[in-house]
Amino acid sequence: MCTIQKIGVGKTQIYGCTILITLMTCPLEVVKTRLQSSSSGFYPPPVKKEFTSGHPTCKGSPTPEQRRKLCTSYPRYSSHFVALSHFGVSTSPPHSSRYAPGIYQCLRYIIKNEGARGLFKGLGPNLIGVAPSRAIYFCAYSKSKVAFNAILPPDTPIVHVFAASCAGFTACTLTNPIWFIKTRLQLDHRSQKVTAIECMRRIYRQSGILGFYKGIVASYVGISETVIHFVIYEAVKAWLATHRSRASKTDDRKTFRDFIEFMAAGSFSKTIASTLAYPHEVARTRLREEGSKYRTFWQTLNTVCVEEGMKGLYRGLGTQLIRQIPNTAIIMATYEAVVYVLTRHFRPVVVKTSSTDATSEFYSEAKAKRELA
Repeated sequence: MCTIQKIGVGKTQIYGCTILITLMTCPLEVVKTRLQSSSSGFYPPPVKKEFTSGHPTCKGSPTPEQRRKLCTSYPRYSSHFVALSHFGVSTSPPHSSRYAPGIYQCLRYIIKNEGARGLFKGLGPNLIGVAPSRAIYFCAYSKSKVAFNAILPPDTPIVHVFAASCAGFTACTLTNPIWFIKTRLQLDHRSQKVTAIECMRRIYRQSGILGFYKGIVASYVGISETVIHFVIYEAVKAWLATHRSRASKTDDRKTFRDFIEFMAAGSFSKTIASTLAYPHEVARTRLREEGSKYRTFWQTLNTVCVEEGMKGLYRGLGTQLIRQIPNTAIIMATYEAVVYVLTRHFRPVVVKTSSTDATSEFYSEAKAKRELA
């Protein structure tokens, strides 16, 4: 009974921490998704072709009401619109060099046009999916790691790569419909609230069941991010363990410094992984847009590169890092803390032989992770 209670407490801590972070970072995720899309709403509207013909006419020139609306809505570009009204030639920058608004400007824009509730679009599916997604991932990772440790050299990078790949594939396949609905809700610019049920019905009417798996290839490519993250994380953990200035190397008790190191390792590994694999997120968001011109993963990457340059593949990266790094640091430290508590609880009687100690510690940690998952 005591064992079951400790496992339950461990799961509750991880899920509670995950849900709290999801609530706190939801506005940043909405901004990131909008920046990744082809029509975020944060950029000024394109000037109509007749305005840029070079031959100003009564029909081709914007009316006073149009000029006033454009200058009021986008004061940064007011000089361009004033010049346009006088000469009939647009001086606004091309699509590839558009002004990239900051996070604060994006948040203000959403609040002004959609209200404060617009910052939390997609929160429902996010809360519904985050706990099962974490549970599926950590469960698959732990079980895969134990299985690969039995047939490969234990706790080597190749084991971590295979385990993370299996976990990512399983989690992506089972939870993709939830994240698809979340993305659609976050991309909805309308002020009136659209429920997740209405979004599900619309997707099913348009594309059927397969419609919920648009962008799944990009998600599979995104498994590389979790693989890189866990490989670097495990390597940094091992390096910290070997260079730890502790009087007794056999003392496996964890201190506050250890969990700070776990947070640093998680942050470092996630930063590198997110930066290297980020283009897949832009492609996935574009593929999930409603009625978009993007059809396949590679076609989407090529289209973005041609139309927006390489910078287009990294739109929203800063927001992603601000949102993801603290999230990962807290989650990994919480996970390691719970695993540590369960490991000490499940550890059998210590035998003095060093090889036996190492074996006991390995299997007790594996058991703790299996029970936690």
